[in-house]
Amino acid sequence: MHKLISELTRLYLFEEQQQYVDADGGAQPLTPAVLARHLSGEQTVAVQLVTGSGLTRALVLEFGGKGGGEAHWSALCAIANAVQHELDLPAPAVSISGTAFQLWLSLATPVPVAQARQFVQLLRSTFLPASTDILAAAPPADVEQAALPPALQPSGKWAAFIHPSMGAAFVDEPGLDMPPPPAAQLGFLESLRSINPGQFAQALAKLQGHAGLLEAVPAPVAAPLPTLVSQSPAQPGLLLQDASLEDIVRWLHARNIEPTFRHRLP
Repeated sequence: MHKLISELTRLYLFEEQQQYVDADGGAQPLTPAVLARHLSGEQTVAVQLVTGSGLTRALVLEFGGKGGGEAHWSALCAIANAVQHELDLPAPAVSISGTAFQLWLSLATPVPVAQARQFVQLLRSTFLPASTDILAAAPPADVEQAALPPALQPSGKWAAFIHPSMGAAFVDEPGLDMPPPPAAQLGFLESLRSINPGQFAQALAKLQGHAGLLEAVPAPVAAPLPTLVSQSPAQPGLLLQDASLEDIVRWLHARNIEPTFRHRLP
């Protein structure tokens, strides 16, 4: 559990004292003990992702709502692929919240929350078809506070990080019946990298250029960045929707993670 907490802190939390929102809406210190209880399902808390000075380093995009699970997943895939191949950014984490799919983007250096919201809104408007009614929801609440996966939801389902090729298995029910193994959660996070300030500035400028907010857009980064799923020349792009069960098991075994069933057997 200590290693999982360290990875979550590295990617999404602040070096300064983090806080969470209690049942009465008050802010309380997010100590390692509180976070450990949260991750084990003893006490689910909403972590504040924005500092008192209005900075954030975790961008959360949610894709969900009633019905349309396949469309929600397709929309997430479109954004996840664009983040890496169009904006040359590191791979985001993918999670299921119990009711929706989520993308988690990590920033190495916090940015003003208004800038973070603009970035997310431009991602939506640039890379999701204008005609679709399945959009990535990013109201202020999603940017300012969130229950870090893994977490036990009020419905009894577990939120968890997942391998991106697993998403299609959750289109009807984006949640787990049982708590995910901490080692598997750690395996999904430890290879991820945060977006550095130069990468974020360049990506934001590119999005602003697409939206007609800038006259010129900087040249793309020359060196390709790591992706969540390895690629082959014959299969360009992320294999977010096409990986076989054998591909997934092989990926997990390579990281010493033993696959487990997501449902209890009768």
